[in-house]
Amino acid sequence: MGPESSEIELIGRIAAGDTAAFTEFYDRYATLLFSIVMKLLNDVQEAEDVLQDSARLIWEKAPLYNSALGRPSSWAVVIVRNKAIDLLRSRRRNKEAIARLTEAVSTDSVTQIARMPNEGRGETGTALRNALICLPAEQRLAIELAFFGGLSQSEIAERLGQPLGTIKARIRRGMLAMREILEDQS
Repeated sequence: MGPESSEIELIGRIAAGDTAAFTEFYDRYATLLFSIVMKLLNDVQEAEDVLQDSARLIWEKAPLYNSALGRPSSWAVVIVRNKAIDLLRSRRRNKEAIARLTEAVSTDSVTQIARMPNEGRGETGTALRNALICLPAEQRLAIELAFFGGLSQSEIAERLGQPLGTIKARIRRGMLAMREILEDQS
């Protein structure tokens, strides 16, 4: 039995729910599939995640495999490649969304801050607006999304694609900086 027959036999057994066949198939092709994903993503953690998702898809879609469309290993390569490309597209969309959001907040922040209601505070409201304007863009954005956008720190982290700890630190540093600015003014 040649390698192609063996692949077809394995995929047939996988389609029937044979975990030993799946393990054999995975062991045989994981290195190839991983190297393809690494070339596309250039990130070990993401490549491992894509390989794991792809392995699940191979297991689930094995009954749909059509030998007329190529060898099972080629079919697996297409699955892995498509998953990696999906991740790249998602990454690009997230970066574009973050850039738009950051630009919108940066462009509008001075206008939004200027329109902040004083709520009877007079000089205090003006001082708060001035202190917020003085912050670095990352801190100001995090604070604006939290206090003016009504987002939780977890939602901000998700929206900006940043770790939660980074967002918490930016808000804390920004609030401390605003406090210093306000203390210096009094």
